[in-house]
Amino acid sequence: MSAVGHPAATSRQPGRLTGNRDFLLLWVGSGVSALGSRATSISYTLLVFWSTGSAAAASLVTFAALLPNLVTQLPAGALVDRWDRRRTMVLCNAGRIVAIGSVAVAVARDSVWLPHLMAVAFVEASLGICYALAERAAVFNVVSADQYGAATAANESRANAASILGQPAGTLLYALTRWAPFGFALLMHLISLVTLLFVRRDLQAPKARADEPGGLLARVREGFVFIWGQVYLRRALGLFAASNILFQVLGLGLVVIVKNQGGSPPTVGVLLVVNSVFGMAGAMTSNFYLGRWGIRRIIMGVNISWAVLMPLIGLAPGLVVVGAIFALIHYGAGISNVAGMLYVLQSAPDHLRGRAGSIVMLLSSGANSLGALFAGFLLDSTSITKAMLIVGGAMGVIAVLAVLAFGGRARAEEERAEAERAKAERAETERAETERAEAEPAVGKTPAR
Repeated sequence: MSAVGHPAATSRQPGRLTGNRDFLLLWVGSGVSALGSRATSISYTLLVFWSTGSAAAASLVTFAALLPNLVTQLPAGALVDRWDRRRTMVLCNAGRIVAIGSVAVAVARDSVWLPHLMAVAFVEASLGICYALAERAAVFNVVSADQYGAATAANESRANAASILGQPAGTLLYALTRWAPFGFALLMHLISLVTLLFVRRDLQAPKARADEPGGLLARVREGFVFIWGQVYLRRALGLFAASNILFQVLGLGLVVIVKNQGGSPPTVGVLLVVNSVFGMAGAMTSNFYLGRWGIRRIIMGVNISWAVLMPLIGLAPGLVVVGAIFALIHYGAGISNVAGMLYVLQSAPDHLRGRAGSIVMLLSSGANSLGALFAGFLLDSTSITKAMLIVGGAMGVIAVLAVLAFGGRARAEEERAEAERAKAERAETERAETERAEAEPAVGKTPAR
């Protein structure tokens, strides 16, 4: 995700999360689950290609795994907002255990069947989307308001760590024995399921308990109406989608640059790991910037820095310089990812958080698909230097739009007003939750003699 932001600045220092038992359980459970999913993502490709020798067959499994990003996001967001979040995550983990377990058994028995793998890839990815949407929304019900930024940063760092470790782990396990990565993923989802059983706090706000009227389409529409009604989010999503297209060009461009300069595929792998490490570093330090600049300035600053850095890629004299520029770009992406998800989940009411998150992720997936197509045509039709200059020019336009959308005194005043409104809403939600928690122990209590 690139720059999606909330104009509300975070002025208070966040509390420590290490003493928050329920958050740590959610964090660890989701982290190991993501690690298992990353391990299987590369293992599907290895398994199919080495079993059939067909790149087309391998691409079919990849297509099945990516398809839920387009067809599952919206209904998943609406359903997650209606269902109990804890039960949803438990059932998603149980479903993934069964699905991946069937692959592990099939591979161990040497009875690999392409339609089976495609079905499991689709089901696993769909359940993963439901789990992720429920978990992101649930986090805000187990941390206090002054921990929102720190919790979002911790979750973004966790995602980068899973990306760094998951695919190498899957490749290594596959080299040991073909069923091992799927057995590993099964174990990770089992651990995730167990951690959920020990979470004490309710994962939904009191207002989210009542069933809302309307069918699935009406609930999806309500999510879009909410997103469109948030002026800052609407503006930021446009910037977000446009910059994501450019990031797809950068990703493919990195491969082209490495090959042109005499590098090898392992060189690409090393640079991707470095990018993930810097993205994780950006996420881990994002709360520092949130506390001092606020999300409005982060949006402008990150987009401006990208506009300066991106055209330099085409002019860089060697792979070391190219790697350093990419690392700085991904550091900024880590910061902006936290800012974006913080706003989406913080600004949305509890009963809309699933739908808001699903709409944002759908836009991300759609932009990535368009970006991949654009990247191929651009890099085939011109030199890498010209392509990077075109990307830099487009990023310059996006940066100007970011300043126009979020700069100026009027926006700063709206930022402060929005911060006060958000603070009041959070205080009301916490008060209602506290009153409900205090009232619950009295129910069914036997009077003392």
